Amino acid sequence: MKKIVTLLVCLLCFGTANSQEVIYHVFQRSFYDSNGDGHGDLEGIRQKLDYLKELGVTSILLTPLYQSDFYHNYFATNFEKIDLKYGVMKNYRDLVREAHQRGFKIYQDVEMQYVTGRHPWFTESYKNPKSEYSEYLYYNDKNNEKPYYFFDIPEFTLYDNKKEQIIVVNMKSPKVKEYTFNVLKFWADPDGDGNFADGVDGFRLDHMMDNLDNSGKLTNLFADFWQPLLTDLKKINPDLKIVAEQADWASYGHDYLTKGGVDRVFAFRLKYAINTFDKQKIAAAADSTFNYMPKGKEQVVFLENHDTSRFASEEGMNLGKLKVAAALNILIGGIPSIYYGQEIGMKGTQLKGKTDGNDIPIREAFEWYADGEGKGMALWYKDTGMWWDNTNMKPNDGISLEEQRKDKKSLWNFYKELIHIRRSQKAVALGEYKQAKNSNDKVFSFTRSYNGEKVLVFVNLSGEEQALSIQETINVNNPKVLIGSEAGRVSKGGRTLIMPPYDVQVWRLY
Repeated sequence: MKKIVTLLVCLLCFGTANSQEVIYHVFQRSFYDSNGDGHGDLEGIRQKLDYLKELGVTSILLTPLYQSDFYHNYFATNFEKIDLKYGVMKNYRDLVREAHQRGFKIYQDVEMQYVTGRHPWFTESYKNPKSEYSEYLYYNDKNNEKPYYFFDIPEFTLYDNKKEQIIVVNMKSPKVKEYTFNVLKFWADPDGDGNFADGVDGFRLDHMMDNLDNSGKLTNLFADFWQPLLTDLKKINPDLKIVAEQADWASYGHDYLTKGGVDRVFAFRLKYAINTFDKQKIAAAADSTFNYMPKGKEQVVFLENHDTSRFASEEGMNLGKLKVAAALNILIGGIPSIYYGQEIGMKGTQLKGKTDGNDIPIREAFEWYADGEGKGMALWYKDTGMWWDNTNMKPNDGISLEEQRKDKKSLWNFYKELIHIRRSQKAVALGEYKQAKNSNDKVFSFTRSYNGEKVLVFVNLSGEEQALSIQETINVNNPKVLIGSEAGRVSKGGRTLIMPPYDVQVWRLY
């Protein structure tokens, strides 16, 4: 009976169509610290599910959980154990179960292609060809004295500043494929009982490539490794969603969707087009992103992530531009993803140098409080280097949840409004994207249509008032204005619109 009740709860939680998702991408070490050790953790995320519910997001994407010497956990020392700074298995299960009970999906980021020099596969096989792990890593010689390194440079770890070896996993090995399958299978169904209430709803595959690192050493991985592995994984849970981070950020990622066995890729081309605030570039990228997608596949639309500069730190950025970009991020199509802190305009750009500590500025602690101090602040990087000495966090600068929550015109409240519209309007959540023509080169407009419902969106990409004529042959009389100032309304019977600087208009037509 208990199992039946749990299944019913899960069905109720997951009744929302996939395209109605809004993903919240968490760098968990920097999100919320539940035990006062300075590190964001799994229990911290669980305690902040109310916040995520208030914002309106539906899914949580975690960065890697497994043990690593690195603060970002992308290179494992043990794939099978959770980093103790994040908690233990009970903390993980508590988070997943409660998240599912409250209607969230949980995705986990994994990178199985590399291990550190402290991983047992390396420590036990280096110079030891007879090791049981000898074929798990890619060696350039028969004596296992020349491992193939991804890189070997100074790295900022949690323990010291040193040279850390990163060794490439031999993905041609059947044992590696079996091991990878078993690891992902475990996270999808920890108890192995077919009840997925305690398992992840999908995976993000970091740095996925058909020809790993374009080295010519590990090739045809889509057909030989990923496609069969993911096919078998979905036999366990057909509802799992797999998103690939394509290594070539300039691509649309179609090969990953048609040959790699994944369901989604990241819309990098659209992200970089939005950065320009150029109507023609955004229109071209959007048309290519949405109009040529393989059937049943999706693009994840984003403005920033753990590898890119914060959007708020782009040159010439201001609140108006941040709101325009937010509207495109949430409304234009695909599956929107919000990187933690993006919703309050957190800033950060990478520092120069040969240590991944230089990425800490784009992974700083979420700013819960106006003065940057208080319970839960995940300041794990405090006093560790120039990234702390030049922190982007400034007291009482308007960039905190505490300050923005009470300001009706804040970026945070605008994100909340946009997400509500996406989830409440089927045309926005599920509708087909189409560019809507208008006469002004500074105003980008598009429609989303679904089962007879249509929403029309206008975005003034400039800091100046813009007038335009609506050139689409659609009925725009007496639209229901979902977002937009009164100054932006079209006059009854007219097809001319005047938009204030950086104005966003969202109209439901019928």
